[in-house]
Amino acid sequence: MRSEDLVVMGFVRGAFGVKGWVKVQADTEYADGLFDYPVWWLGKENDWKPYTFENGALQPKALAAKLEGVEDRDAAEALRGMQIAVPRAELPAAEEGEYYWADLIGLEVVNQQGEVLGKVSELMETGAHDLLVVQGGDAQRMIPFVDQYVLEVQLAEGKIQVDWGLDY
Repeated sequence: MRSEDLVVMGFVRGAFGVKGWVKVQADTEYADGLFDYPVWWLGKENDWKPYTFENGALQPKALAAKLEGVEDRDAAEALRGMQIAVPRAELPAAEEGEYYWADLIGLEVVNQQGEVLGKVSELMETGAHDLLVVQGGDAQRMIPFVDQYVLEVQLAEGKIQVDWGLDY
């Protein structure tokens, strides 16, 4: 599986217990949304390996999951830091005006004056709304992902137009 065919949905935080379960930090709309996918791809960059999802449990600050072939704490701990991805083809289509975070990362952010603010390096959830984290040179900006500031997302062109100044 190629990296461009996968969408990262979280990462393994470490082992959970002694029977091969892993602790998972999910970057999904619903914490247990990863449980909907029968095969998880674990890895980084271009080195991915499939694992069949066997069982899962929602914990207070993370998920716990049992993956086929991971039978003890040492095997689970060896997966620490691995990203968890699912094939893009298995994701439901995004609704009008909605975007997968993975599709926004790397897009160039330009304001109404045509000034390039940088590129989206990550997104953060704050509870009230999501934030675009934009890295441009030495400056990092956090722009609320709301209609007031995000005017247009142009996925095909690789751009996001915002109402945001260089000095904000």
